[in-house]
Amino acid sequence: MKRTTISLPEELATAVQREARRLGVGVSEVARRALAEHLHLDGANRLPFVGIGDSGQSHTARDFEQLLAQEWRPDRDR
Repeated sequence: MKRTTISLPEELATAVQREARRLGVGVSEVARRALAEHLHLDGANRLPFVGIGDSGQSHTARDFEQLLAQEWRPDRDR
């Protein structure tokens, strides 16, 4: 892991510290998560093809995990 130093405005630093306490993790972990999400690198829970098509529905990308769980559940008739 590479160490990087950044400067934050006081308000943002306070918000990051508050979030770290809330989650029970370090400030660095909050920063890593936020950066990964912003840069779309948080793919651990995402499928690489999600969002590449147009279903005509406005909620599909937002709700893809729920939709896939519903469609791929073990008891679904195939």
